[in-house]
Amino acid sequence: MIDLHGQAGLPYVNRSAYTGSYQGMRYRLKKKVKEDEGTFLEAVIYPEPFSFEVTAEEEKTYREFAFTQEGFDEAVAWLNEEYEEQKERWGQQRRL
Repeated sequence: MIDLHGQAGLPYVNRSAYTGSYQGMRYRLKKKVKEDEGTFLEAVIYPEPFSFEVTAEEEKTYREFAFTQEGFDEAVAWLNEEYEEQKERWGQQRRL
């Protein structure tokens, strides 16, 4: 289970993107600003073994959350849900 509380809370993400991985699933949390819509938290998941920059876009799944503590908590919950729902996908990457 992914638990980022105490490691990469919202103050960290406010300054820099946070990347991590969990059993074949990589993820990134990043503060994003849209001119007309304000600030939000972008969460992205993608398979190992490559970094965000070299992973093909079609392999990535994006989701936006409010840039609040509640939004951060929802993003972490989403990461865990996606891991569970796509466990086979993440496990395939580990066997390569």
